[in-house]
Amino acid sequence: MMKQLFFTGILLALGLFLILADRLKLPTMRAAKAMMNAGKADKKAAKTVDAWLMSKAVKLSKYIRMDEYKHSRMANVLKAAGISMTPEVYSAYALTKAGAIMLGVIPCLILLPLLSPVLIILSVLTYFKEIRKADERLRKKRDQIEGELPRFVATVEQTLKASRDVLAMIENYKKNAGPAFARELDVLTADMRSSSYEAALTRFEARLNSPMLSDVVRGLIGVLRGDNGAVYFQMLAHDFKALELQRLKGQAQKIPPKIRVYSFIMLLCFLLTYLAVIAVQIMDSLGNMF
Repeated sequence: MMKQLFFTGILLALGLFLILADRLKLPTMRAAKAMMNAGKADKKAAKTVDAWLMSKAVKLSKYIRMDEYKHSRMANVLKAAGISMTPEVYSAYALTKAGAIMLGVIPCLILLPLLSPVLIILSVLTYFKEIRKADERLRKKRDQIEGELPRFVATVEQTLKASRDVLAMIENYKKNAGPAFARELDVLTADMRSSSYEAALTRFEARLNSPMLSDVVRGLIGVLRGDNGAVYFQMLAHDFKALELQRLKGQAQKIPPKIRVYSFIMLLCFLLTYLAVIAVQIMDSLGNMF
């Protein structure tokens, strides 16, 4: 009898929700997923759970307030990271996802109370992971672009010997640039065509907030103003080459601990092989003796 009442209550709540959703003209889950997919830079389809969480986050974002500095900073980070959300919706999405996990504490308190602290800790970790996702994505993008800057600076240094057309330099390098840097250069060249070159380069520098990129932009603006940038880019190429060697050494230092684990496993395999051969020989010798 209790099971029948339980399922009847679920069906009744679902029916009332569908009726109210139709009356209030709420978008369907399919429409929400289509909107999320249209705003994403990558081609991964949005999941149904993400679409549901996003719809709740949009409603919650109306009650989130930020000061002007925090709003401006988060908006720049989201734009540079390729996340098409407002700062309010982004913060609300992190709260909604953490809150959805937190709701699991209610049945756990009834069925399995020992699991409740785990869900609370998981919800807190989920919130911090979601709120830092834009910064992490921007950091990875910045690292990829900074890894290409030494080659870009060396190209500009050689090109300045024959031409001082900054837009042509960027367009020629864009053909051989990596995916992340090529997308940023696409935005930069389009901005340079529609506005002044210096303003476009300044906005390009502000989007990524990279010290290495700031040095490059400073040199390009100097070339636009008529300075002889050959010596500047020659010194910059030397400095960037030293930074690149330092970065590669740092990456190489991370490899030995990983190799050491596999080397230890291989050593154990060799020892087990020798021990197995010795054991077989001993067993054969004992068999021949008896």
